[in-house]
Amino acid sequence: MGEEGGGRGCGTPRELQRLKQQALEYYRENDVPRRLEELLNSTFYLQPADVYGHLANCFSKLAKPPTICRVVGKKVLDGLGLPTLQVEIFCTIQNFPKNICSVVIATHFEVHENTFPELAEAEEVERSNAVSTAVQWVNETITQELQGIAPSNQAQVDQVLRTFFENKVQEDKERKELEKSLEESTVPVPLPLIPPPPPPPAKKKGQKQGMKDTLTEKPIIPPEPVEPVLCGSMAIGAVSLAVAKTSALLGSNPLYVDIALLKHPQEQPTKLTIPSLMVSLVSCGKSSPGKLNLMKEVICIPHPGLTAKQGVEMLMEIQKQINKTIEMPPPPKTESKKGHNGGKRGQQLITGKMSHLGCLTIAYDTIEQPLLLIQGICANLGLELGTNLHLAINCAAHELMDYSKGKYEVMTGTHKTAAEMVDLYVDLIGKFPSIIAIIDPFRKEDAEQWDSIYSALGSRCYIIAGSASKSISKLLADGNISIPKSSGLIIKHTNQTTMSDLVEVTNLIDSEKHIAIFGSAEGESSDGSLADLAVGLGVRFIKLGGLSRGERVTKYNRLFTIEEELVQNGTLGFKEEYTVLGSNKDNDKAAESHEAAAEVAGELREPPQPIFPAEAGEESAKA
Repeated sequence: MGEEGGGRGCGTPRELQRLKQQALEYYRENDVPRRLEELLNSTFYLQPADVYGHLANCFSKLAKPPTICRVVGKKVLDGLGLPTLQVEIFCTIQNFPKNICSVVIATHFEVHENTFPELAEAEEVERSNAVSTAVQWVNETITQELQGIAPSNQAQVDQVLRTFFENKVQEDKERKELEKSLEESTVPVPLPLIPPPPPPPAKKKGQKQGMKDTLTEKPIIPPEPVEPVLCGSMAIGAVSLAVAKTSALLGSNPLYVDIALLKHPQEQPTKLTIPSLMVSLVSCGKSSPGKLNLMKEVICIPHPGLTAKQGVEMLMEIQKQINKTIEMPPPPKTESKKGHNGGKRGQQLITGKMSHLGCLTIAYDTIEQPLLLIQGICANLGLELGTNLHLAINCAAHELMDYSKGKYEVMTGTHKTAAEMVDLYVDLIGKFPSIIAIIDPFRKEDAEQWDSIYSALGSRCYIIAGSASKSISKLLADGNISIPKSSGLIIKHTNQTTMSDLVEVTNLIDSEKHIAIFGSAEGESSDGSLADLAVGLGVRFIKLGGLSRGERVTKYNRLFTIEEELVQNGTLGFKEEYTVLGSNKDNDKAAESHEAAAEVAGELREPPQPIFPAEAGEESAKA
């Protein structure tokens, strides 16, 4: 008692008498005997166990709110069988520790299918160290730092995690400086003898001025240093997500509702929308067996008037037809005609395997072939590109640069300068106007070409920075998303990205009138929380890869569930048309599309109602 009273002597007889008097007054003021009698009378016909249950529920309201008591990190496997991090949250509920939930985060490492064994082995070691360090952080310092904090206080949790991470960054910096100073003090470096520079070669008569200089007039900009990723940083993002999920479960809310509340703390939205799907159907990039390198992913985007489930069903049918097409034997060679490229068009398409992105890897020799394949299949199914669905291309230009030549290798043996790439993209959009998005058309270093393609195509399709974009922490530190110049960004939940960071970066993107695309990592986990994050943050598109591989299908299924819940609650909002800077569709067509979306989603039923939280037992609305 003395310790609880702060050493003021509350264990004395006088103090005990005062506490008894306060308890008696509380007993009388709240009429405890009467309330207990009413409770017992209301449960007179119940079994004793039911009576005790009612009493337990009554007194549980007076219990202390749940607080975090332990955080556990474990090394598990992702969808490719590679190590990643799992985080479990334990909370103290009515004086007992209870395991509430767990999440699995994807690592930031890219998947290199055709790489040198030495590089693959080095990355394997780096990945293993990153996960092991993250597990250590979670099980030692982070679990101690978060003890006693309510999981509903996401801002406080994220601030604790941010401070912890900043300390780790400082420790790493000091360690590297110490190692560098020790190396410099122990290893004497002799000064090299620098010979005098040779005299310039004599200019021969008749040699034209600047002939050789024109080739090196604009040297290729070397790649920027890779943004450093602190070993173990995935612990921050994983714990932040796990705490958010814990708070949602304890509040009996879906995770997307809690994320939306973080995004809109002042004004609770009455509608939530399902992001438009970017579904990868074909992969024919650098790792494919064909000559074409340019298209890492050919992506289909269903019309916004369709539900997510309807869009996926349509794309599944297209994928089936692709499978049938690549299994067909090639036509006889005698049927090929000169001048029409008939031989190439009729060649058997080779598929090596299912890509790690969940789509088919197919060998192609020209840029048009995969687009013509999808266009032909859509025509056979009665679908129209540009109306029922649209296309997007992930160029992954950073994988195409041949630094020895200073050019992009768009096809094996075919190299183009950055300026020539602009013409290539303009010509491609001219031939295939159903392409509404180009992802990473250039390396991030080619800022001049980003400006050029945005000026040439920014009014006809979205120019998206994916790998060319800075990391979320860098974007927030700079407060600038306009470099390189683009229409939108792909953001991912990896490394030290907290829930607060995701809210802040999407607010930044929204304020700049850019579009936000929530993307999955190349090596994904089976955790479906990414779908909740995308819906709660209100991003425009979600890019999950293909319609195969369990770690990706899990997220599509989660989107279907969220969509059904929003329809039942009458809180599913409209999706916007795919218009670019006012684009080519008139207001009447946009209105018709909105009406179609309303009929599909069941929007023309009831007036809007709050979604926070959705009440249990609410009558399902008819779509």
